[in-house]
Order: sequence, then C-alpha cells, then structure tokens
Amino acid sequence: MLKTDSLDTLESIAKPRKRLFEAGHMKLLVLHLISQAPKFSYDIIKDVGAVVGGGYSPSTGTIYPTLNYLEEQQYIIAEVNADERKQYHITASGIQHLVDEQSTLDTILTRFNARKQIQSNEKYIDINRAMENLKASLRLKILHSELSAEQVREIADKIDQAAVEISRL
Repeated sequence: MLKTDSLDTLESIAKPRKRLFEAGHMKLLVLHLISQAPKFSYDIIKDVGAVVGGGYSPSTGTIYPTLNYLEEQQYIIAEVNADERKQYHITASGIQHLVDEQSTLDTILTRFNARKQIQSNEKYIDINRAMENLKASLRLKILHSELSAEQVREIADKIDQAAVEISRL
C-alpha cells in the first residue's frame, strides 16, 4: 500500500506544473491583445486566459511586470482614466514590434489554439488522455531509471515514429 507522500509524489510527477510560455512570449501576447483595443490589467488577465484556455489565468505577479516591461520599451503607454485606473494603449513602436515579431506571434496563437482544441473538444478526449499518459510515463521512467544513451535514443525514435505516423493519417 502506498503512503500518502508516495501518492503525492506520483501525482506531482504525472501532473507537473507546466511552463506555458517561452521567454518573451507572454510579453508578445499581451502586446498583441492591447493592439486589438485599449485594455485595463483585469481585461488583459481575462484575455490571456481566453487565448490559452484550459482554465489558465495569469497572476497579477506575471501581468504587472509584463506591462512594466512593455512600458519601459515604449511599446505601450498607460493612461489614467477618471476612476484612476490605468488603461493600456499600444504605441507606434509597439505596432512595429508586433510587425517584426509576427511569425513568433502566429506560432504562439497557433499553439494555444491547438491546446484549447485538444483540451476542450470532447472528440479529442482520447488524444488528450494519451498525451498525458505519454508524458507521465516518460517522467516516471526518467525518475526511476538510469537511462543509457541508447535507451534515450530508442525512446526518442519511438516518439518520432509516432509523430510521423500521425502526420500520415
């Protein structure tokens, strides 16, 4: 029988905290959202959550430093309204930055659209389950085994083979 600590460890291995954003991607997404219409920080939090899906909601500890950075780079400006709330607007420099980074932004948006589809569309429930099972089995194998270079290559080859077979369906 497993102890509670063991169950907690296995659960954390199977469902680790995931890093959703690569470096700079949150900043680019926030800038993109502000480019669509001026926004208050609360609106940005809701909009990022809507783009990412899966119940994700960025914390104020993520959003405010992002907004500060974008202001420092002069990509956005904050205007204080009558209620003394800051509303963020994109600048010409911010628009140019989005143009320069359009392919990265497209990659970010495509990734999150696919993520939302897999997580929220019931017809993909088996794919989501299988992906989570693969990730959990890899984590468990790495945690409990000393893999040789040959075993690592063999695992990678099997995953690559599955990817090729899926793309041919």
